[in-house]
Amino acid sequence: MTNGAPLRTGIIGFGLAGRVFHAPFLATNPAFTISAIATGDPERAAQATAAHPDAAIMSTDALLAQAADLDLVVLASPPHVHREQAVAALEAGAAVVIDKPFVPTVADAEAIIAAAEAAQRPLTVFQNRRWDGDFRTVRTLVESGALGTVHRFESTFERFGAPKRDQWQGQISPAQGGGILFDLGSHLIDQALTLFGPATLEVAELRAVRDGLGSEDDAFVSLRHESGVRSHLTMSRVAAQSGPRFRVLGDASGYTVYGLDGQEPDLKVGRWPGSDGYGETPKAQWGLLGVDNGEQPLVPVPTEQGAYPDFYAQVAASIRDGAPVPVDARHALETVRIIEQAHALNPR
Repeated sequence: MTNGAPLRTGIIGFGLAGRVFHAPFLATNPAFTISAIATGDPERAAQATAAHPDAAIMSTDALLAQAADLDLVVLASPPHVHREQAVAALEAGAAVVIDKPFVPTVADAEAIIAAAEAAQRPLTVFQNRRWDGDFRTVRTLVESGALGTVHRFESTFERFGAPKRDQWQGQISPAQGGGILFDLGSHLIDQALTLFGPATLEVAELRAVRDGLGSEDDAFVSLRHESGVRSHLTMSRVAAQSGPRFRVLGDASGYTVYGLDGQEPDLKVGRWPGSDGYGETPKAQWGLLGVDNGEQPLVPVPTEQGAYPDFYAQVAASIRDGAPVPVDARHALETVRIIEQAHALNPR
């Protein structure tokens, strides 16, 4: 890397994660250039060529063999291959971004962190939903004291759709990082730990509602934070009706918001960062703050702008200037630890 030149970046995997959640932010940030994309799927290779014509399309092995010529390698691949790929990229001298779920086991996380420390290269995990507009709003309310002392945090991420039998998320086992707890649960646990600090797993309920899956598609976990907060986290792919995205209860007030952050649907239809309205939430979808006792109306709180691009802005600063990475891998390790414990309580 030369001073001021764009950071040469390789992306491994061009499914939903690589195509929607990584490439758009790299392509719209002048600090980066997408030099290589690895995919073995001909249709995805054609999509990658159409969207990023200057990128070389190659196999994963070929990209890792050239990692010494890259400044950054982004892993948008299934979690059970993250350890091998990340260690190879780090040993070649590249910084590494790993999409969530980070890895299937604490041992894998520790091995990657050790490799990053030995190589003295930045390592971070793409816990992008720290930059959801609704979560940023919750964080502001908690940190400002608007809720008083929080005692319960409820977070729900539920969908309803066809089972992912033809995708790796539905085919691999929890031992390989499969299942709803690794998928959506990685977000919810990370958000809870970010807001309220270290926690102990108290309850874990995991089940496969639909037949023919390699792992669970419906889950609930309860965490007890050292700070005294209880987090109730619900995630599902079989929820015909969804609860509030967040309900946060304090001794002075509460906050409830429904729906999901709009950045993912924007990205799926090609509305990239910089487009009009990107990351904005309509007023009708703002959450409500107050005490529901009939004495005074609940107050709509403007949802902060979603800011996924901030993640890669911080990645660039960490590579160029030695600034902190956007998500500490040791924090992501604690999310993996809780998921590992939940599966131990619910063996399949």
